[in-house]
Amino acid sequence: MIDFDALAVNTNDTALLIIDIQEKLAPAIVDQESIIAKTAAMVQIASAMELPILVTEQYPRGLGATVPALRELLDQAPSVCGKFEKMAFSACTSEVMDALKATGRRKVIITGMETHVCVFQTVRALQADGFQCFLARDAVGSRTMANRDNGFDLIKACGGVISNVETLLFDLLQEAGTPLFKQLSKLIK
Repeated sequence: MIDFDALAVNTNDTALLIIDIQEKLAPAIVDQESIIAKTAAMVQIASAMELPILVTEQYPRGLGATVPALRELLDQAPSVCGKFEKMAFSACTSEVMDALKATGRRKVIITGMETHVCVFQTVRALQADGFQCFLARDAVGSRTMANRDNGFDLIKACGGVISNVETLLFDLLQEAGTPLFKQLSKLIK
């Protein structure tokens, strides 16, 4: 039997996790400009809906900070719960997990780099810990399409939901015609 609740996001139980979209890593990622733009849309959506936002940076001394386009949005986002430096590939460090658990949210929308390494290892750990992960497939990437696609397969195999920014937005909105719909639907046109 299908658990339909596991396939839905909502504003009461969902957080956004942005994994390692960094200055020195992004240029090597296939379609990085689109990934950054889609992640920027997710930041604006999460901010408008007051979803907690968590951000990680993998070894920032070597890979740089979060890309400027996202950093500027995140600096203005009231619901950012923290930016976390890490050395582990998984974003599920004790600091990130403490911050995520403190939100009380059990569903996590994920964007980031690289799909087959840090993103996959994060989804695997979160799923094992009882969270439900929603991958915005148009807001994640790897250095090759083959690695990205392998990451999708691995994430799906461990129970993650492969979605996209538009589907996630409309699932969070639930209905058209509201002021929030009018504001946020512009982000995907």
